[in-house]
Parts: sequence; structure tokens; C-alpha cells
Amino acid sequence: MSTLSIAPLASPIRRVFTLQPVLRYFWVLFFCLLGGTSVASPYFDFSAQARKTYQLTVSLRIKEARSALDELRKKEPENYLSLYLEHCMDVVTILSGDNKSDYLLFKKKLLPRIDKISRGDRSSPYYLFCQAEMRLQGALLQGRFSDYLSGLNDVKQAYSLLEENERRFPDFVANKKSLGLLHTMVGSIPEEYRWTIKALAGMKGDVAEGERELAEVVQYARQHPDFVYGEEALVTYAFLLLYADNQKERAWNTIRSGTLDHRKNPLAAYVLAIIANRTGHNDDAVKYLETCASGDAYYPFPFRYFLLGTCKLCRLDSDANQPLELFLQKNKGQLGKMEALQKLAWQQLLLGNASGYRQYMDQILAKGEAKSDTDKAAQREAKSGEMPDPVLLKARLLFDGGYYQRAYDLLKSGGAAFASDQKKKLEYTYRLGRVAHEMGKTQEAVDYYTQTMDAGEKMPWYFACNAALQLGILYEDQKNIPKARLAYQRCIGIQPEEYADSLHARAKAGLNRLK
Repeated sequence: MSTLSIAPLASPIRRVFTLQPVLRYFWVLFFCLLGGTSVASPYFDFSAQARKTYQLTVSLRIKEARSALDELRKKEPENYLSLYLEHCMDVVTILSGDNKSDYLLFKKKLLPRIDKISRGDRSSPYYLFCQAEMRLQGALLQGRFSDYLSGLNDVKQAYSLLEENERRFPDFVANKKSLGLLHTMVGSIPEEYRWTIKALAGMKGDVAEGERELAEVVQYARQHPDFVYGEEALVTYAFLLLYADNQKERAWNTIRSGTLDHRKNPLAAYVLAIIANRTGHNDDAVKYLETCASGDAYYPFPFRYFLLGTCKLCRLDSDANQPLELFLQKNKGQLGKMEALQKLAWQQLLLGNASGYRQYMDQILAKGEAKSDTDKAAQREAKSGEMPDPVLLKARLLFDGGYYQRAYDLLKSGGAAFASDQKKKLEYTYRLGRVAHEMGKTQEAVDYYTQTMDAGEKMPWYFACNAALQLGILYEDQKNIPKARLAYQRCIGIQPEEYADSLHARAKAGLNRLK
């Protein structure tokens, strides 16, 4: 067991059995001779019943999963995977429901569960793996509820446990799923901060290493259909290709190559839709979400309605408000509510209803403190009192949905209207650059990005900063390393009032890739 783990608090009875092996042997022999209950040792086995519990959990069929877990404990009382599966069930329901009170209860249970599972069979590859997974998933929830210090500590301990498990069981493929994710995360951290992570947490890795490990797990899963973590590894790999490596088409092809079934699993529909929306396949995203599994058998998952409303707004559907309103009704937490209200305000603006826009913006101001970056952006818009230009807003939404030709035609026909307004003119050249970039109009994109940077690098808006970042990505794709490096460095030198941290982090990650 890793020295980073928390040592179990032995009870008086357990201490007696530990210190007096002769007495322990006597009592075991006594019960066996009398035909009493045999003494079983805790073990880890992904048995058929354990697999069933896990599959029901990740499919959000939580009532059935709880019944399956009860059955597992009856049939296999010493199978300590039941502790891990109960933990997974809590993680899934908290992420789905976004309920802080459930999170606080989960936090109280986390260490006692890990303490108990650490008393299992040390010779099993699942012994350290389950402890690491529980800490890693716990860190995910801690980050969601802004408990960052506890989250970093659990990530650190998960990393150490997985590294030790890799040393002990190099052929245990499931380990590479989580270790690959952590190696990629560390590799994505800008160079000037990475030494801190290495010093404080002992963590190291790079994006290429993490992707290789996950690709290995995905390939193994294709050759072994019974591998329980096959779909989880595929999803992780696809997201890393998309967000850490900016490989949109590879991410889209990867996620479609698996067995995720949106008709049987709301989480599968959500994952497929996110990647479809981010890679220019927004119509597919809408299809996945409109035909995904639903009904009383599934745990409530309001974020599917938020994503559906967003995707429908991207193609300017007149009924985009309906799923967004459903999200606001069903979501018990606060995450995403301000952004949903912002999108409802945008739809009113596109319908020509300025009064409706302001009503939704007033609701944002009444919501209190924003937590996520997107909710903060919605709150900034509400506080500014500035109403977006409908043409530029339409172009933005169409671009986000991958409708590049529609966005390009719209912008090209309306440029003269923005000549006299500095901010709108800057946004206009920025959005034309983004659309031209995605359409493969490379030189046109370079020209518009350059115009945006030159005119806007001293302005408070994010357009020039992101134009520099996107120009760096364009040159990196062309293998023009010197120009890509200059663009990324220019991005870091621009200091907008919004999105600066995330844009600079992406530029620094780009510089790391160029090495």
C-alpha cells in the first residue's frame, strides 16, 4: 500500500487478532470444527453481478443499479468492489443532479470508504486501482464545488497510487486509462507552472505520453469486448484529442467508432452530442439528444436539456428556448443557470424582442455569484448593459454549430454596418477570421486575424487575444513552427479583461507542443 494512503484505524478486536496470531488461529479452527460460518477474506472481483451494477450505474439506471448492488452484497459479501461501485454511483448522481448537499454527504463518506477498501486483498491489481479511482473521482467533484485544495491532494495521491500499481502490475490495462488521463493533464499545464505540480505533487507527464497510453487501452478494448472500461477509455481519449490536442476530426471519428448507444444511455447521448457540436456536426448533436434514452427508469439529467437548447440555438431554431426552460426547471444546482438565461436572452434578441432580452439579463443579475467561466461571462454581459449586435450574434452561433458557409455569407453581406463602431468592427474581423479558418480559406483567415490583432491588442476585449491564439494554431497545423511560436507569444502578451487565463493557457500549451 502506498505511504500516501491513510492508515486504517484498527479496532480493539482487530488489534487483538493482529498481535495474537495463536489466538486468532484457535478461534478460526474452533468455528470451523463447529460447522459455524467460515471466515472469508476480502477480495476484488469484477464478477458478472459487479459488471451489471457498473453498467447500470453509467447508464443512469440508478434504481436498478442500487438493487443490483444489494444483490452483489448478498451473493458476494466479501467482494470489496461493492464499496467502489457504491462510490461510483454517488459520483454519477452528484454530477448529474449538481446537488451540493449530496456532495457534502459524499465528502464525509469518501475517506471511510477508502479506509475500508484498503483492508482488501493487497495482491490484487484492483487494490490500489480502486483507491486511486475513488480519489480521482472525488477530486472531480471537489473541483466542481470549488474545493480545490482537497481536490489537488486527492489527485496527488491518486497519481502515486496509480504509479505504484503500474510498477506492481504492468500488464493491468485499466491502470493506463487513468494514468494516461493524468499524464495528459500534467502535460497540458504551462511550463512555468509545471515545476510547481512536480514539486508539490510529484507528478510528471506530457500530452503525447498520455495519448499513447489511452490509445493502447482503446486498442485493447477493441480486441477484448468484455473489458469493462472500454467505453470510458474511448470517451476519455476522444475528449483529449479534442481539447488537449485540437484534433477535431480524429475526436469525432474516434467517438463514433465505439459502441456508445444514445438510445439506451443518456450519458452516452450527452458525450456524443458534445463532441458532435464541437466538431462541426451539430445536426448529429441535436439528433442524439432528441432521441436519447429517457423516462422514469433513468436518473434525472437536466444538462441534456441545456445542451439540446444550445445546439438548437446554434442553428437558430425557433424552439431552442423549450429545452433551455426545461433545464432551468429541472436543475437543482446553480451551474449553468446564468448561461442558460443568457442564451434565452439571445434568442429573444434574435426575434427582435429587446424587452425580452433585458428581462432575462435582469434574472442573471438576481442570481448572485457566478462560479464557472461561462456563467461569469453571462454575468459580465448582464452587468455591462450592452446589447449584442444581432448580426454578429447570429454569426457567432452559426459558427459554434459548424454552419460556416451560412455564417460567412451573413458576415460578408453586412460588413459596412460596423465601420463606425470600434468594438463591433473588431468583432466583425475576428469572426470573419474564425469562419474563414474553418472553411480552409487560409490566407483570408491570416489577414483577418492580423487585422484584429493590430487593431485590438490594446483594447479590453478578448478578440485580439483569441485571434493570436487561432493564428498560432493555424501556423502549427501548417508546420510553420517559427510563425506559430510568434503568434502564441503575441497571444500571451495581450491582456484582455475576459478569458485571459484560459487563452494564455492554451497558447502556452501550444508553445509546449512546438518543443
